[in-house]
Amino acid sequence: MSLKITEDCTSCDACVSVCPNEAISAGEVIYDIDEDRCTECVGAEDSPQCQLVCPADCIIIGTEETQGQLQAKYEALHG
Repeated sequence: MSLKITEDCTSCDACVSVCPNEAISAGEVIYDIDEDRCTECVGAEDSPQCQLVCPADCIIIGTEETQGQLQAKYEALHG
């Protein structure tokens, strides 16, 4: 389940530095999450770090993926 950022994003930048996969970047108006890089922190943390630090609570589930898919994606990114 890669995550996505909703229009409620305040572009505060809090989520960028906590992402272990460098999946979050500034978009034209709000921040974006690259679903090919987002593993919901599977492989790195117990829970999505971006959701924990987001003051606007605007990071939600985007694409449904299994734990196995997320782990495989993490391993492909980090060797």
